[in-house]
Amino acid sequence: MENQNNTTGNSSHPMTTNSCGTEVRPCSQQRPRKGIRVGPKRPFMSGHVWETRQYLKLKGRTRDLALFNLGIDSKLRACDLLDIQVSDVSSGSTVFQQATIVQKKTEVPVTFEITDATRASVQAWIEDAKLSPDDFLWQSRNAKSGHLSMSQYSRIIKHFAKVVGADPAAFATHSIRRTKVTLIYRKTQNLRACQLLLGHKKIENTVRYLGLELDDALKISRDIDI
Repeated sequence: MENQNNTTGNSSHPMTTNSCGTEVRPCSQQRPRKGIRVGPKRPFMSGHVWETRQYLKLKGRTRDLALFNLGIDSKLRACDLLDIQVSDVSSGSTVFQQATIVQKKTEVPVTFEITDATRASVQAWIEDAKLSPDDFLWQSRNAKSGHLSMSQYSRIIKHFAKVVGADPAAFATHSIRRTKVTLIYRKTQNLRACQLLLGHKKIENTVRYLGLELDDALKISRDIDI
């Protein structure tokens, strides 16, 4: 993995690594730091998505546009998105209309669609970077690491937030994962569909992930007239 600044404070309480490769402090050592926003990170809204895409196109940021688009379409956890190889989503000069990835955290396969705009941006990146089928799709400049690190990806997401004039502290890697599924839920209120798209084993996990509360349930009830 790529070298990262892993400042752990007291060395008597070493960091551990979760199933997605993210280092976390033991529960007894987790304390909110002053000025640090805690809790679920915000998804990008439709307007944010449009603004970010226009900015990346204008700046010629081929990789970041493909990363942004595929992250939204796939709804994958960051560890799974960063681990994608070229052959997972394309064959020859054709990017698939849908792909299936086995999630690291749950070992459950999840299938996602790849929209035309995303396919075009991914293919443009593959050609621009001259990637081979066995290459990681999101290669790092550090040859030893193979693909982008979690910290690099997080910085990219926060930059996207700055682009749309939002507070970077309110956004993180899960913001991309939550973006499309949040819009799907708001439009359909179909929790089961959201569960399948996110690859959750339990629907309770989907409820928590979407941040649904009693007010949401009551609104759905009000909208059903029998």
